[in-house]
Formats: sequence, structure tokens, C-alpha cells
Amino acid sequence: MPRSAAPRLRTEARAAPRPRRHPPSGPKPRAAKPARRHLGWALARFALIATIWGGLALAAILLFFTWDMPRVDRVLEEQRRPSVTLQTAEGNLLATQGDLFGETLRLRDMPPHLPAALLAIEDRRFQAHFGLDVVGLARAAWANWNAGGVVQGGSTLTQQLAKNLFLSGERSLRRKVQEALLALWLEHRFTKDELLEIYLNRVYLGAGVFGMDAAARVYFGVSARRVTLWQAAVLAGLPQAPSRLNPRTNPDGALDRARDVLAAMVDTGAITAAQSARALEEMRIPPRPSRNGGWFADWLFEDIPRRFPGSQDLTIRTTLHAGWQAVVEARLAALLDGPGAQARAGQGAVVVLDAATGAVRAMAGGRDFSRSPFNRAVSARRQTGSTFKAFTYLAALERGASTGDMVADGPVRMGRWSPSNGNWRTRGSVTLEEAFAHSVNTSAVRVMQEAGGPAAVAEVAQRLGLRGPFPRDGSITLGTGDASLLEMAAAYAALVNGGRRVAPHGMVRAEAAGRAAPLAHTEPAQVVPSSAAAQMRAMMQATTRYGSGRAAAVPGVVTGGKTGTTQSHRDAWFLGFAELASGPVVIGVWLGNDNNRPMDDVRGGTLPAQLFRDIVEGLR
Repeated sequence: MPRSAAPRLRTEARAAPRPRRHPPSGPKPRAAKPARRHLGWALARFALIATIWGGLALAAILLFFTWDMPRVDRVLEEQRRPSVTLQTAEGNLLATQGDLFGETLRLRDMPPHLPAALLAIEDRRFQAHFGLDVVGLARAAWANWNAGGVVQGGSTLTQQLAKNLFLSGERSLRRKVQEALLALWLEHRFTKDELLEIYLNRVYLGAGVFGMDAAARVYFGVSARRVTLWQAAVLAGLPQAPSRLNPRTNPDGALDRARDVLAAMVDTGAITAAQSARALEEMRIPPRPSRNGGWFADWLFEDIPRRFPGSQDLTIRTTLHAGWQAVVEARLAALLDGPGAQARAGQGAVVVLDAATGAVRAMAGGRDFSRSPFNRAVSARRQTGSTFKAFTYLAALERGASTGDMVADGPVRMGRWSPSNGNWRTRGSVTLEEAFAHSVNTSAVRVMQEAGGPAAVAEVAQRLGLRGPFPRDGSITLGTGDASLLEMAAAYAALVNGGRRVAPHGMVRAEAAGRAAPLAHTEPAQVVPSSAAAQMRAMMQATTRYGSGRAAAVPGVVTGGKTGTTQSHRDAWFLGFAELASGPVVIGVWLGNDNNRPMDDVRGGTLPAQLFRDIVEGLR
């Protein structure tokens, strides 16, 4: 065979079709192992994808709920406003400002019934759960479903602590999730006893008070170390609604809640039924004084940032005499509700200060602090009327005049201005003492002219502490300029104490972090000759003895003062002093209306003088 034919034969041989093999008859065999292997890989692939996407979804959800959560590592840092505690002159609580915390106590420092009361009413399963109480949540859900509304909560004490420490009071799913996550972190980070201690020391209990110790001091005047069983029940009941159950503003509500706490303690075995019955018999919220010196407290609070810059807690002993404050507010309210209402006198203010030092002993800036905290004794500037004549007569005495000198009381004219004397019947001439005591306008104008004119009178007023501005004409002596009641009372103190100018103040001493804080006082300075001050005092005594202020006289008490009435009876004043057993005090009284509406013939010698007398009788 030729060589050229061999490849073609091999190709043809390879191209020849192979004989077909016919499968055997019967059912087709199953490829089991490859099918199972394929299904397993599909399930594994699905599980992996689901896990990845589920993880991403969970991460997104957690990110949504937690992106703005606070830093939990700062749980024990105090993030609050510095507190200021004001005490009366006797050392009792007057007012607080800022966030008030008491002493940080351990569980061993507290009576056992205090934490027991809290757990009985707030979280009976506290020692058993891990921060979230599944049993409690189920029980609350069942109760709410049966009631058709929210009648029971399922939050644990740890959740409440998380909310109080980290979160706002917002009601939303987001906040509840954050609360649960933070509760789990707290349970992981602290022991049960530590959590309970933190709660007892940091929970808000109304009235700006945080923690059981501060609340015990504010509401009961004792440390949380010494609270009785019924007091512990009151305190333990407050976290539910601290503002609404505040014992100061809602004593009945606080006691009702405390009864529930005692019943819960009996139910849990924390106390016996007999102990609960005794506690119920002892239960009584001390009545809150209705006369609480709110205007005085606000007056001090306004000055504290300037006097004490910084962020330390302060405790300040004030000059306020609680008993005197109660007398002042009660007598002012009684007068305004009675004869004041009949005479259309809608408001009033009173200041009582120590004539020797300027210490403010009582201050009422209106008829009712809860309705109108505006301080008319400090912030209101009104025309002073004839009370300003004291500075005119003092200017004359400093120039050598005497109380026995004579002055004409007939008509007088300064340019186009000619003041009237009201109901005064001209005698021709009177002594300076008589002119002052009877508040004769024309005589006062003549005294001003002899004393050096309006500028001389304004200089005396400024020297005694009035800031002005003052009129530059003859009307200055009749009190057409404005001043506050506190300014006038402090200026009159120099006429009583021998000529020493005093600065009205309300603080005796201050402590910051248990240490004395510097408290600068302006010492009284001699600004008026003592002889001139003595003559002014004598003329003031004549006013209450036989002059326009006779209604202010108090039998058995040395008194003196000056009446003042502005045009159309819009303002009525009495500035006076009384010699009390504790020393001389200056009492300033103003009556009028906030809208400047005239009163019905209310003059300084009528209702204001009567109120002065009523107050002095109450202070004796």
C-alpha cells in the first residue's frame, strides 16, 4: 500500500461511528449523592447570605437606636447645676436653687426599711432579674390587656436608673430600647448593692432634690440616716411622680402613695402588719409655712452669680427672720383683702431692716408670691411723695437749721409752679418739726430754698444711697422722683442709727464644699452728722406722736416715721422705725396698683400707717 494512503485510512477509521449501547430495561437508577450534595450547598449558601444580611440589618437597627446614646463610662460623674441652699437666720431651710444633692450614703448607712420600701413598691424581683424582668413585663402586659389601657409598668429599678442617669423623659420606642440596653450594661458593670446605692443617691425626688438624703433633709429636716418607717415610705413613693407627689405641694397625695408603699412592704414581708399600723398612726407631713419669703429668696438668688462666680455648691445663712416674715406677709395680705380692697388698693410691699446694720429681716414684694413673684419692694420704682421731704429737712439741718426754727406755711411760688397744702389750714408760721410732722408742702419748699435748692437735696439723697435721677426743680422735695422701697428704707436707717449709711443685705455667711466662702460686707459709714440725724429722729417721732402718722403709733413702743402720698392717691407710703427689744428696725410700707390706677383717698397716714402699726405689734 502506498504511503500516501495511510493517513486517510487512519482518519476514516477514527471517523467511523461507534456501535450504540442500549441501556438495560427497567427503572432508571437515582443519582442520590450528587443531589444531596447540591441541596446542602444551597442551604448553606442561603444560611450564609441570611446571616450576613441579618447581621447587617441588626447592625443598622442597633445603630439607629444607639447612635446618640450617652457615654456610659461617665455614669458616676455629677452633671448638674450647682445648688444654692438658703437658710433663715435661725438655720432652717428657706429656699434652694439648682440641683440639690445630699450626702452620698452607702446601704449600711441607711436604716434597712428605706431600701426595703423602695424595692417593695418599685421592683420586688430586683435581686433575681438581669436588668430586664421578663416575668414582670409579661405580668404588666396581661394587666394592661385586661384593663384595656396602661395600668401597670414593667420597668425594673435598673431601667429606671438608666433612664434617670442617661436619658430624657421622652416616651418612644427608641428611648425604651436605649433604656433596656443601658440597663443590661449597668447590670454587667455594677453589683446589685452598688446599683441600689446609686439609685438611692441619685434619683430625682421633686423640688430640685436628688437622692434620699437631700429629700429627707428638705421634706423632713433630717438626714436619710435617721428617717422613720413612715418617712421612708413617703420617700420611696416619690419616684413614681416626683413633681405631682411632692410633699410640699401635695401632702395628701404623698401620704396616699406612702400608704401603698407600706402595704407593699407588708405584702413582701419587709415589715409586719403591726409595724405598718404604727407607721400609719405616726404619718403626718409637716405643714409648709404659707409665708415663705419667696421675694427675699429671689432677691438673693439674683445676686449670687456675681458674688460667688464658679460652680461650687453653696449653703448661705441669711438675715431673714422667719417669724417676722410670716407676720409681714400675713398682715399685708389681711389689709389688702379687707380695707385695701374697699379702697381699691390692689398691691403692696413691705421691708423690715435692721437700722444699725442694714440686714433685711423681712421682705414682702406683693400680696401673694405664688400669683405674682414680681418684687415691688426691690424692682418697682415709684414716686415717693412726701417721704422724700426727710432729705430736704436733713439738708437744712446740716446747714445749721434747728427743729425749733420757724418757717412760713402760706402759699409759695417758684416760677409758674405753686404747690398746694391739701387740707392744711395755714397758721402763718410753724416750727420745722411741726412742718415736718404735718407734712406741710409749702413749708417744705421754703426749707428746700434755705437748704440750697434742689441740687442740695439731691446730694443728700445720693449720699444716703438713692441712685436717682432726681428732678432739678422745686418738686423734688414733694417726691416727684422715683425710688424703690428698699432704697428708701435703707436711706431712712441713717436717720435712725446716728447718721451711718447702711447697705441693705441678706447674707450672713456662706459655705462652699464645707468651707467658709468669702462674703464681703459694706460696713456702715458715717455720712450724716450725728447731731443732724438725732434731730431728724426727733421730728419723725413727732410725726407719729401728733402729726400725719398718728395711726402708726404703738402704745409702749418708741416709733417715728414719715408719710407720703403722690398725686391722685396713686402711691401711699409710710417710712418709719420702731425700737424693739432686739434694737431699732426700719419698716417701709408702700400701697398702690401695678397699673397706676388711683386709690380711693388712700394716704400715707391712713392704710400704710395702720399696716406699720399692725406689723410692729406682731413683731413685739
